[in-house]
Amino acid sequence: MHGAGRYAPSPTGELHVGNLRTAVLAWLFARSTGRRFLLRIEDLDSSRVRPGLVEQQCAALAALGLSFDEKPIVQSARLPAYEQALQDLTDRAYECFCSRREIAEAASAPHGAIGLYPGTCRELNPTERSARRAIRSPALRLRADRASMTVHDVLHGEVTGTVDDFVIRRNDGVPAYNLAVVVDDAEAGIDQVVRGEDLLPSAVNQAFLASLLGHDPPIYAHVPLAVNVAGRRLAKRDGPVTLSDLARLGWEPADVLNTMARSLDLIGPHESADLGRLLERFHPGRLPRRPWVVGPELSTPRLRSHP
Repeated sequence: MHGAGRYAPSPTGELHVGNLRTAVLAWLFARSTGRRFLLRIEDLDSSRVRPGLVEQQCAALAALGLSFDEKPIVQSARLPAYEQALQDLTDRAYECFCSRREIAEAASAPHGAIGLYPGTCRELNPTERSARRAIRSPALRLRADRASMTVHDVLHGEVTGTVDDFVIRRNDGVPAYNLAVVVDDAEAGIDQVVRGEDLLPSAVNQAFLASLLGHDPPIYAHVPLAVNVAGRRLAKRDGPVTLSDLARLGWEPADVLNTMARSLDLIGPHESADLGRLLERFHPGRLPRRPWVVGPELSTPRLRSHP
């Protein structure tokens, strides 16, 4: 085997069927290409982490038959690695004192670059930085100089975008998501990243950072999301969408896997799924490109599980 794929949940809530469907796809992408499959717990945002959810999420993944090749990678145990990366980027980083509101207002002004940091703090002199530091703790941003980056996505092809001056350390001192995932992927040998297509815009930033740190960017596969009947990204408020919710309606994990497999066009309406069968039939080029609309079917009680 060569390289690795991964699934990387945050322990802030139960995994819903959209999260679990992405996990199944990540497993299929990794196994079909002979890669190891790793689990990473993204728990750096301690204010949102809830006790017991790591175990609950792992149990949900296991209930669907998903297996991992190594012990989970836990981000909160890897702070020294992120600090080393921050030191390596010292010459490319600058302090930023902007609030989200200030950034949004600057971007909405005439000639603002929508979606990109407007550069408010990029050229502050030492006196200006010192004065702002007395008012607000700074984040650290990467000076990207509006570089252009191209990434390869298995489903979307070559994707080129302008690299933002994105945050690499938050103003509370916590390593930012974009930095942590790049460092983690590189050190674990992860060269295939499968995740929801809402994260596609961040791929150019992360690939650029990987290159700066001397790593080859991974191959991406940004898969369609699960959405509710209104077309918005699925959330737990949309009804019984977690394994525990569905269990109360008589759904077994096998029933949930069948439903997800049908949404991926991997089994027919009267077939049952197991991961081995799905792996035999899996091919990225035949995956649906439309979002999975999670409708009333999951709210229907099941009196018994179906094989």
